[in-house]
Amino acid sequence: MALAEAQSWQALSGGRLFQYIIFINWVILSFFALVEHFQGFFSSLRQEFALAIGFVMLQSIVVLTTLMSNFFQFGLLNKHASLTQGWSIYFTNVPLYLSYGILLGAFCLRYLYVREQWLHQQYAELNARIQAMQARIHPHFLFNSLNNVVSLIAIDPDKAESMLISLSRLFRASFQELKLVSLHEEIELSKQYLMIEQVRLGERLKIDWKIELSSVQLKQITIPLLTLQPLLENSIFHGVEPMMGKATIGVLVEILQNQVSIVITNPYTDDTINSRKGHGIALENVKQRLKAYYGNTVRFQVYKGEALYTTIMSYQYQTK
Repeated sequence: MALAEAQSWQALSGGRLFQYIIFINWVILSFFALVEHFQGFFSSLRQEFALAIGFVMLQSIVVLTTLMSNFFQFGLLNKHASLTQGWSIYFTNVPLYLSYGILLGAFCLRYLYVREQWLHQQYAELNARIQAMQARIHPHFLFNSLNNVVSLIAIDPDKAESMLISLSRLFRASFQELKLVSLHEEIELSKQYLMIEQVRLGERLKIDWKIELSSVQLKQITIPLLTLQPLLENSIFHGVEPMMGKATIGVLVEILQNQVSIVITNPYTDDTINSRKGHGIALENVKQRLKAYYGNTVRFQVYKGEALYTTIMSYQYQTK
């Protein structure tokens, strides 16, 4: 650009070259800032329309930047030129810079196209990985539940029917498309799961719910479907089942500094934790699912206290 206007290397000054470097960087940075700001709008358009609008936006930035540069150069620093030549001086080099804008547009739009393809690929891979995680969560629970239903049919048909209804609701949820649901829905689904486990474990299992949110907040706050259930299943598998006596699982749900905080506690011993494989699989699955929606706002920690295993997860407060 600078060489074309100067027409020779000898006529190209360092100051002029610096001016063109600033010009090009300003145009590119402004363009990408606008694209990032209106990313949701561009995502809703067909690819051809999005590219066309992006090209028009880039050319508009080129024109506005050229006018501002000319105004600064002729209107403020060289008022004599603006008085003798009038308003036309502010449109100096606009056609030339627009032609250069076409080259910049080809570069920028190519970059956006490649980035969009890469993001689609990343999303597809992430979605496939999460779906695979969902499929791995349930086998242990399914086999135990079906065995319990079979044993209850002859003893208590009504309880067996209720258990099957709860089981069908859980698996209907597990086969749904990955989505956000209200915290109220997720808690109710988790209670369906715990009802099934309490039928199996009887008085050995006690659940201590502490929900520090109003009913309105529970219906407004969102969470990925089947986030609590695998954590509760993990607590029962590693904390309650190995215990000979009664065991309590604690669930605390609250909001702390615009973060949804969920704390789950269960008893444990080092022997049971080490003897049962897969303790970290459910935690990692849930962590990845949360990160797919909430990114770096997700905090996931586990603590081993004195005979008590604590799982703490939090993410940025969002509503439906």
